[in-house]
Amino acid sequence: MRLLITAGPTREPIDPVRFLSNRSSGRMGYALAEAASEAGHEVVLVSGPVTIPAPEGVSLIKVETAREMFDAVQIYLSGCDAAIFSAAVADYRPVHVVAQKLKKTADKLTLELERTEDILGSARSKLGFQGFLVGFAAETENLIAHAQEKLERKGCDMIVANDVSQAGIGFDSAENEVTLCLPGGRTIHLPRQSKAALARELIAHITQLSAPHDPK
Repeated sequence: MRLLITAGPTREPIDPVRFLSNRSSGRMGYALAEAASEAGHEVVLVSGPVTIPAPEGVSLIKVETAREMFDAVQIYLSGCDAAIFSAAVADYRPVHVVAQKLKKTADKLTLELERTEDILGSARSKLGFQGFLVGFAAETENLIAHAQEKLERKGCDMIVANDVSQAGIGFDSAENEVTLCLPGGRTIHLPRQSKAALARELIAHITQLSAPHDPK
């Protein structure tokens, strides 16, 4: 298969030295890219700013902001059999980016924010993607309910849900524990393990679930 995978955070600039971002390290997305490549798939990895090297045999597309990630996905999604959106895209960005460094003067500072592009939500509706669509849901409460709602709302074939309130898994960690949420309310729990091992399991599930089924 040809897979597109997004990974890492995005950075939304406030001024030349400050930005809005999150704690994503990119490890899960990079582990997925490596596992997919090792399984023989062709991989395009669209990555926000991270400090880890790209896996061998993967086409790496570096981006910084949510808009840049959306534009890259729009370009490279065509022709892909599956897409895994594991990046932690910033939900909001400053409406105005200041040209010079903001000086610390007033006691309070108010930033006006606007929504960023909904990359996962655009895959079906705006980009016309017909392949196997996988999203991620990082939640701190009502994990399965929120993930199932996201699955339906964004037209996904799978949501990988993880509870980021648990210590030692999720953001900026070497391990993770997830539940795969599928259409019809089905779930598959994958226990806590290294992100590399988890990625291999995820790619195996995605490969199996996305394969054409013989009606016989």
